[in-house]
Amino acid sequence: MSLPPNEAKKNARVAAVQMVSTPRVAENLKVAGELIAEAAAQGAELVALPEYFPIMGLRDADKVAVREAYGSGPIQDFLAETAQKHGIWLVGGSMPLVAREDGKVLNTCLAHDPNGACVARYDKIHLFGFQKGAERYNESATIEPGSEPVAFDTPFGRVGLSICYDLRFPELFRALGEVDLLVLPAAFTEMTGRAHWEILLRARAIENQCYVLAIGQGGVHENRRETHGNSMLIDPWGDIVGRHPKGAGIVIGELDHARIAEIRTSLPALAHRVL
Repeated sequence: MSLPPNEAKKNARVAAVQMVSTPRVAENLKVAGELIAEAAAQGAELVALPEYFPIMGLRDADKVAVREAYGSGPIQDFLAETAQKHGIWLVGGSMPLVAREDGKVLNTCLAHDPNGACVARYDKIHLFGFQKGAERYNESATIEPGSEPVAFDTPFGRVGLSICYDLRFPELFRALGEVDLLVLPAAFTEMTGRAHWEILLRARAIENQCYVLAIGQGGVHENRRETHGNSMLIDPWGDIVGRHPKGAGIVIGELDHARIAEIRTSLPALAHRVL
């Protein structure tokens, strides 16, 4: 969807839905549906879910068992039907889609418009690898990386998509061009999140002079992994508009275009770029 030329962007309420997802897809969809309804009742026009909102498996391979072909499957049906039911823009955190390589998935974020149509698809580009003591992660073992940055247009501005580990690569966000809102669903570990989550999010907001909506998994999962949570909305100056530290819940706030314009006018860093 593209806006007509010279049509002013309107302000909008946007919401992050934080979850502590389980290995059971149906259970997670039920919780997500309830929290989305709560956000919509509070006036949210765009609602975003966390990374792997439909499943946090006991083993990495569990997500392969519930992967869907693009355009078909119960998780994608849920996203389309829920967006249409509430008349909202729904950013589906991430879910596993079928990859080219057998035994792997694409970690994919899908965005649906208020009619339920899928208007954007982003496959996570950067795959997390971490090893410290007994804590080890290697996403490339079960995930096939994407390759293309993705943004889409709404009546309240241009929205850029990213997922979790992408946060550490500022060049990805610059490749999106000028956006009004960056959406970053995540399942940051407690160790790395405690050290880096907030500072990196605020940096991305400041350097791109836009709002950042960060949506986390937030708690101890049945696989004993602890995720950092701290879902938040950050404004273009780097100020935190709202935060939900741990557990399931929502963060909701205003995307204010006057605030974006004020900051970009007083400190025109985007206009000063030479590379």
